[in-house]
Amino acid sequence: MRGKRKVLSAVLFLGLAAITFYVIFKEQDFKELLEAIKGMHKGYLVLAAFTALFFVSAEGILIWYLLRAIGDKCSIFSCLKYSFTGFFYSGITPSATGGQPMQLYHMKKDGHKVADSTVVLMSVATAYKLVLVLMGLGISIFWWQGLRSNLGEYLPIYFLGLFLNAALVAVLLAIMLNGPGMERFLVRAEKLVVKLHLMKPSEKRRESIHGMVEQYQSAVQFLKSHLGVISFLVGFTFIQRCSVFVLTYFVYRGMGLSGTAPFAIMALQAVVYIAVDMLPLPGSQGITELMYVAVFGRIFIGGSLTVSMCISRGLNFYMLMIVSACVAAYAWWKK
Repeated sequence: MRGKRKVLSAVLFLGLAAITFYVIFKEQDFKELLEAIKGMHKGYLVLAAFTALFFVSAEGILIWYLLRAIGDKCSIFSCLKYSFTGFFYSGITPSATGGQPMQLYHMKKDGHKVADSTVVLMSVATAYKLVLVLMGLGISIFWWQGLRSNLGEYLPIYFLGLFLNAALVAVLLAIMLNGPGMERFLVRAEKLVVKLHLMKPSEKRRESIHGMVEQYQSAVQFLKSHLGVISFLVGFTFIQRCSVFVLTYFVYRGMGLSGTAPFAIMALQAVVYIAVDMLPLPGSQGITELMYVAVFGRIFIGGSLTVSMCISRGLNFYMLMIVSACVAAYAWWKK
């Protein structure tokens, strides 16, 4: 019976994945993408693919590092599984809301405490957004002329994205640093669920909530008292962010183009990410391509703009989605 449920679950997952990929890929010209990749300098193509894979793998390395820092041992391969699984579910849900819940689910199934896992995932998410906001502010202050000349009428979208990311950082920090407030929120949520007759009243559940919040606060206090851990988290996240931004420069050089500084290309790619990161679209479909064309119109010249977009997007999203779907399917099958 258990084997049948596993097969049924696998079939359901693969069906959902197939529908998702059909929706994502149906508008893409694969022939054009493959021809463009064939024409690239193979060394730069390998570098671009490596940076894309490193971008997702870096989150797994951070999860592994933080879990070990708070005393919860875990293999690096399991943590890489969490990062790629999170990327897949983030890519198919609006505003990337599905990634962390699925990561938390798999971490719980692997025996990690919910409180520890929550602190680790929230720390990674907060650092991820914080670094993105700091980069955005730096670009806005120290590269204003380049920002204004390349974005033009899309400048308000960029500042909207920057504001939304900054607001999310503030919310995440408030939740992390306010344990009692978090407990009140969970208790009220539990009362609502009971009132809707989705659960029965349970004092044991209340005790579990209190115990989980205490563990959560202990983990947060540990991180607050170990500035070295926080410094590594922020510094490594900065490297992670830069890796996906430099990918576009490798594509630029791989197509035989030159004349634009690496910083300018990386800054513009960061601008695209900041602008679309918080928009409620699965995988930021459509708007990412629109922003890319608007921002890089002066960089990729001579008919290379569309081709470069296909390669960059193909590597930093579609290739990663395929790899992540395979990892997620493996994780689903094992569970």
